[in-house]
Amino acid sequence: MKTRRIERTRLVPHTVDGETEMVLDTEVINVPAPPADWDQRVRVAVTIGACVLVAVALVWSTSAIGGLLAVSVVAVVAYAAAAAFDMTWIMCMAVEWLLRYDPERAKTPRKAGHGALAVSMAAVFAHGYVFDQLVIGAVGAAVSALAKGGWTIAMRVHARPLDSRTQQWVAKRRATVDGQLAMIPIRRELQRGQATVDAERRGLTSDPDHGSADSDRSGSDPQSGSGNPLPTLTGPMTVKDAVRTAMDSGITDPDAVLRYVHTVADANAKESTVARYLRGA
Repeated sequence: MKTRRIERTRLVPHTVDGETEMVLDTEVINVPAPPADWDQRVRVAVTIGACVLVAVALVWSTSAIGGLLAVSVVAVVAYAAAAAFDMTWIMCMAVEWLLRYDPERAKTPRKAGHGALAVSMAAVFAHGYVFDQLVIGAVGAAVSALAKGGWTIAMRVHARPLDSRTQQWVAKRRATVDGQLAMIPIRRELQRGQATVDAERRGLTSDPDHGSADSDRSGSDPQSGSGNPLPTLTGPMTVKDAVRTAMDSGITDPDAVLRYVHTVADANAKESTVARYLRGA
C-alpha cells in the first residue's frame, strides 16, 4: 500500500527546573495515500485541451480575418475587429457554461454562439477565397468548428443533469434570491430619492426667503379659537419639542397643539401622547 509522509504538530507538556509549559512538538508520520483519481485527471485534461483549442482558433481566425480586413483599413484596426468574430462565440460559450444548470436560459447563448461561429467560419473561408486559397480557407474555417466542438464536449463532461422536479426547485430558489438581489439597487435608488425629497423639504421650511411656505404655517390658526399665531418653523423637531414650542407661543388649546404637532413633528402622533406632554409642561 502506498503511503505519504505528513507533519503533525501537537501541544505537549515540557518541564524545566520544575516548571511545566505546553510546547509544540512536531513529528513526521506515514499515512495511506489515496488512490489516483483518473476520472478527475481525465476531466481536467479534457478541459485544458478545450481551452487550448479555443485559444488556437482565436489566434487563427484573428490572423485570417485580420488579413482580409487589412486590405481596406489600417492593420491595427483590422486585427482588432477580427478578434470580435471569435470572441463573440467564445463569450456565448462562457455564458452557456454559467447557465449550465438552467437549460431554458442557456438556450439563447447556445443559439447565439452557433450563429456567431457560422459568421466567423464564413469570414475565414472568405479570406481564402479572396486570395485564391480555397482549401486553406476551408481548413481554417474548420479550426473554429473543432474548437467549438471540443468545448461542447468538455461542457458535457462537467454537466450535472437535474431531474424535472429538482430543476423546478432550483428555479424557484434562484428566482427568490434574484428578487432579493434586484431589490438592493432599487432600495438604494428609493433611499436616494427620499433623501433628496427630505433635503428639499427641510430647505424650504427653514429658509426665510421662502415666505410663502412659512407664512401659511406661521399665521393664525383659524381653528384654534385664539388669535395667537403659530410659531415659525425652524426645522424637524420631536413631539415633545413641538408641544413646548406651541406652549411657549401661547397656544393652549389641546386640539390646536395636536394640529401643530402633526404639522411640524409627527403626522401620526397620538392625542394621548400630546396630552401627556401638555400636562408635564
